[in-house]
Amino acid sequence: MAEPTIEQYGGKMVFFSQQIEAGDGDWSPLGIVLFEFESAAKARKWYNSPKYQAVIGQRISSTDSNTVFIDVD
Repeated sequence: MAEPTIEQYGGKMVFFSQQIEAGDGDWSPLGIVLFEFESAAKARKWYNSPKYQAVIGQRISSTDSNTVFIDVD
């Protein structure tokens, strides 16, 4: 099965950093990756796509990660 690509859904990686310092609270990620999509609908279409759903379990079981959708419109 081919891996789902973000580009197929109008997305691109715009930011990655492991230089993170929390100002307060208990959130302490080791890294942040920001993907930008043409629309919130396309981001959700990618996330809910059968190809991504087929591999999301691997991400969840191998990392301590979260997915957040932010609509800036």
